[in-house]
Amino acid sequence: MERLKTPYYLIDERKLLRNLKIIKRVRKTSGAKCILALKCFSTWSVFGLMKKYMDGTTSSGVYEARLGYEKFGKEVHAYSVGFSRQDIREVCKFADKIIFNSPSQLKAFSDEVRGMNVGIRVNPGFSYSHFDLADPARRYSRLGVRDVNILHRISGLINGMMFHFNCENNDFRNFSKNLDRIGRVYGDLLKKLEWVSLGGGLFFTKPEYPVTAFCRKLKDFSGKYGVQVYLEPGESTITDSAELVTTVLDVVHNETDIAIVDASTEAHMLDHLIYRTTARVVSPGPGQDKFIIAGRSCLAGDVFGQYSLKTKLKPGSVIRFGDAAGYTMVKKNWFNGMPMPSICVKRLDGTLETVRSFGYKDYIASLS
Repeated sequence: MERLKTPYYLIDERKLLRNLKIIKRVRKTSGAKCILALKCFSTWSVFGLMKKYMDGTTSSGVYEARLGYEKFGKEVHAYSVGFSRQDIREVCKFADKIIFNSPSQLKAFSDEVRGMNVGIRVNPGFSYSHFDLADPARRYSRLGVRDVNILHRISGLINGMMFHFNCENNDFRNFSKNLDRIGRVYGDLLKKLEWVSLGGGLFFTKPEYPVTAFCRKLKDFSGKYGVQVYLEPGESTITDSAELVTTVLDVVHNETDIAIVDASTEAHMLDHLIYRTTARVVSPGPGQDKFIIAGRSCLAGDVFGQYSLKTKLKPGSVIRFGDAAGYTMVKKNWFNGMPMPSICVKRLDGTLETVRSFGYKDYIASLS
């Protein structure tokens, strides 16, 4: 790896496989189907491994639906907060299931989707999220249908419903309680339908998560209401499987030592900036030397975090940030015209492969 030029994202298939084996267990034991949330992770160079353990993909737009169809090659769910007529005509070429966000969109495009497997998104009015920004049931949320009476009126037009009401939920008791609430409120509707998607945001691959109890809960729910359950894991699929590898370019001092690396939160790990969270440093390990690690963009707040490390950082030091798969490569951008990190994969056999590099031509091509 020392020969690779930083910055680069490094996906480790062996670490990815750990999550996929848990997903396989959930599928086998509970009967639920698991489809990859492409909004979180769309790096199709590892789909060859992932599709052996998953049932397909779910998308939030036409391009993602097409990507899932062409590169994953299994079941495709297509959802959007707002489809245009052209979107619907395009997505009908790729999707096995089309999920609308509102009754008005369902009605507007009923002719276009006639004979297809159609669903509606439901907002149950409760959710689990550490951040208001990501809370699908926040006040004035535009995501899904709140009125149960409306759902009863349109039940003859749909085959399934999607409840996406979690964000990084690793609390099984909370999930279990909320799933019971869904059963109580929507049970009569569910019994008329073929399938229900419980969305993503369930952190069931986290160490010590009660997977056995989770599987039992899903199986009981499916049997009680006679529906095929779908899960849409994103982070659970790829957590702890990738790093952003960077090199220190300079160390400056302003009350404390600040190491500047050849990457950026704004451009390469945007969610840390959006949610004001701290990136996890995998290497160097913890110690006594205190540093702020910052990106090299001109944004004043381009900071990965404040750390105590075992190594005194200097120009040339390599810093590896963990959890660099979810919501990173799908959000990377050309802010400040900085070089885009390459995407590298460590295959199951240990082979290291650079699957994509980016240069000036890519930067120019992204502009007008």
